[in-house]
Amino acid sequence: MRALGPGSVSSFLKIILDVVFAALWIGVAISSLLTLAALLLGFNPDLLGDIGLNLDAGEQARNSALSELLKNGPSIASGLLAAALYLGGILVIVGSLRRIFTTLTAGDPFHPDNVARLRLIGLMLAGLELGRYAFWGVSTWLITGVNKVEPTFSLTAWFSVLVVFVLAEVFREGARLRREAELTI
Repeated sequence: MRALGPGSVSSFLKIILDVVFAALWIGVAISSLLTLAALLLGFNPDLLGDIGLNLDAGEQARNSALSELLKNGPSIASGLLAAALYLGGILVIVGSLRRIFTTLTAGDPFHPDNVARLRLIGLMLAGLELGRYAFWGVSTWLITGVNKVEPTFSLTAWFSVLVVFVLAEVFREGARLRREAELTI
């Protein structure tokens, strides 16, 4: 089976990336809506009474899991916001990969725009890893009394960042060689 062009492995992978891209958009939308709901209910639990739920049913409602969730609304909202941002970063990566695979399917692997797309992927991978460290630091500072697991330095993540940046340079060199070949008669 061919690697490039229509009907190739790259076109099959492009279809998979399209499906993942749509699923990520749905995930970002749901995470954002849940974040908004957690913020609204965390700061104003009376909103639940407006939609037909009665939280003033005495001691039973105060001890329920729902009231516990409402007490931790801002913490839950921050976790959901972090998830939405993480999904957004993955969405940017998958979107760039889709555009790269579009050029591969067209039979043009060394398209000049692929260099910038690969660099964006590298930056997003690095940003997601740094964001993981930042989220851990902020959560240990804000959330007390919870057994916390320290984040480990992920050699795999940083190695993949370096690989993507090296691939960007390889694609840059390939695009330069293609331009030179087009200029020769």
